[in-house]
Amino acid sequence: RPGDAVLLAQAFLERNAQELNRNIRGFSSDALIALEAHTWPGNVRELENLVKRATIMADGTQITAADLGLEAGHADPQPLNLRQARENAERQAISRALAQTDNSIAQAAELLGITRPTLYDLMAKVGLK
Repeated sequence: RPGDAVLLAQAFLERNAQELNRNIRGFSSDALIALEAHTWPGNVRELENLVKRATIMADGTQITAADLGLEAGHADPQPLNLRQARENAERQAISRALAQTDNSIAQAAELLGITRPTLYDLMAKVGLK
């Protein structure tokens, strides 16, 4: 589902950085966009392997789209159904906010300009935990 790739990638990064003793703190903005835009035709192992490789190859403290080998901004066509488009946009915004705040609900809500209870409601609505 849209938005899940960012949350999974963040979890894989945290685990890999610790196991490989790498000081990588997260994903750059272009990497987050590329992760969201990619269609992920394989299973979750494709994402896991990509993040592990990027963790090993990254030069800085953040993984970039280039480290991932993905191009930012090449998303699939947007759905024509307005409700679905709105849910996808909300899911992506929430996922990015959570990734940027290390899954801190309070900080993500502040970043999104909403209250914590509203964020919890939106997360339930779009299927995020």
